[in-house]
Amino acid sequence: MLSAITPLRAAMAAFVVLVLLFLAGWLTRQDPDKQPYLDILGGGFVFNYRVADNFYGFTAIVKRPLESGSIIEAAFENPAGGDPIVVRERVSPMTDRYALRTPPLAGIEADKPYLVTIRVLDRLATKEIWSANRSYVSQIGQGKTPERALTVGPGYHVNPDNPEGK
Repeated sequence: MLSAITPLRAAMAAFVVLVLLFLAGWLTRQDPDKQPYLDILGGGFVFNYRVADNFYGFTAIVKRPLESGSIIEAAFENPAGGDPIVVRERVSPMTDRYALRTPPLAGIEADKPYLVTIRVLDRLATKEIWSANRSYVSQIGQGKTPERALTVGPGYHVNPDNPEGK
């Protein structure tokens, strides 16, 4: 004959289940100290043919706590040659997502990898906390984009200065 379920037995069973769940969670947890400071969500080249603007960049999310005022720095390889294009943004408690991009570029070649060095610096920019490298490849070259904006204004009216008039 089965004995009745008593409140004591129910409490003991619940306790055993909780201990087993805790152990499973503890054994499968990821140590936050082993995660990178930033997770790069995406990036690449953008060719906005309507306004003849070409740039590249990336979006990152902060995965480990950073001191407010820390600096996220990206050194983008310059397609036109010369020194890398350095872009910096300060970490704020208001967001954990950051988008860093170059100013408008010239000389982008198709199928050529361009290096980006990403660093996290302390608030005085004296100590490097974390770094990573990425490379981005454009599928089209600069020669495929118009030299002047095709449209002007919020309604995308045809640009009268565009010699093609299209």
